[in-house]
Amino acid sequence: MLTSIKTNSFAGNKGKELGMMYFRVAIILFGAQLLMGLIAAIQFLVPGFLFELFDFSVARMVHINALVVWMLYAMIGSVYFMLSDETEHDGVGMGLGKLAFWVLTLAVTIVVLVYIFVQVGPGTETTIWLINEGREYIEAPRWADIGIVVVVLIFYWNVFATYMKGKQTGIMTVMIADLLALAGLYLAGMFFTDNISMDQFWWWWVIHLWVEATWEVFVGTLAAYSLIKIIGAKREIVEMWLWIEVLMLFGSGILGMGHHYFWIGTPEYWWEIGALFSALEPVPLVAMFVHVLYDWGKEQGIAHAEGHTGTVANNTPALSWIVTNAFGNFLGAGIWGFFHTLPQVNIYTHGSQFTAAHGHLAFFGAYATILIGMFYMGVQYAYGIKVLKSTFKWQYSLLHLV
Repeated sequence: MLTSIKTNSFAGNKGKELGMMYFRVAIILFGAQLLMGLIAAIQFLVPGFLFELFDFSVARMVHINALVVWMLYAMIGSVYFMLSDETEHDGVGMGLGKLAFWVLTLAVTIVVLVYIFVQVGPGTETTIWLINEGREYIEAPRWADIGIVVVVLIFYWNVFATYMKGKQTGIMTVMIADLLALAGLYLAGMFFTDNISMDQFWWWWVIHLWVEATWEVFVGTLAAYSLIKIIGAKREIVEMWLWIEVLMLFGSGILGMGHHYFWIGTPEYWWEIGALFSALEPVPLVAMFVHVLYDWGKEQGIAHAEGHTGTVANNTPALSWIVTNAFGNFLGAGIWGFFHTLPQVNIYTHGSQFTAAHGHLAFFGAYATILIGMFYMGVQYAYGIKVLKSTFKWQYSLLHLV
């Protein structure tokens, strides 16, 4: 049986310790997201379930926002977890980073309690500031919006200062640039206009550019780091594909945003631009995996020829999830998204269950899978396990993080 996580193999490594703190909260919020999704699914089939006590609109709101917040926690935790490995530095300002963690966790707790017990309010400035901004995916009240910005700025300072003092790898260079864009684009969701089309325009900057551009590049950096740590992938290969991904994702991500503009009053040229570029986003990530796994297969063949058995990977549960990410991303975000980003199709599927299916496949395939893989890397390092194998026990081993 695993021993207490407090007696882990990286005691004293402030970055990894802070990363594990974020991982624990992320797993709890992940569980909350699944619970709220289950409640909403039951209410969809049985509309009277918890009626006027915990309505579908509230369960759905908590479900969606828990999704975004647990992923944000897991992403911040992943950066802190990989920071010392990539920079070869213990970290700058980790005490301030830990304070920001507790501030963010307190704020999230308050927001969730307000969602559950207060739920909604009149369409006034007071409601916007204290209860709910009313925008899907980014429904946090205004005070929490500002708090998130402050916490992310502290996080960015920790990472940037450590990067400047430590080793500057290609992976961390991309990460630093991407985090700046990730922090900046969230601000677009804090604008407000009386014009619904203009408000939707800025809202999509967050939902698409924040999630579908900067998050995709972020996933690429985690994949590159993970493949090096788990199967000893060649750094020059993963970094080459990472830079290609940056070029394609920032290009296709910005232009691909046009597929959200079809029906909100923007010019018709967005039809062709949005439909074409939307499908290109996951391509370089899949190419990185194919290239790396091809080389890994050769290493496996060499090892078996020398009489070694088993796999050369040191964490097969994490590798399973990370490989799933490449193809889940391509299927959920790429293929499934392309199915209905053509305007000729989208006119019939917009707002339908097809859209919901794409959202679920894309979020889980593109982001949840690789973050779960990072959780398993956390399990491995927390307990000093040299080789974490795919056995029955690893299926529930994430519970030991909580």
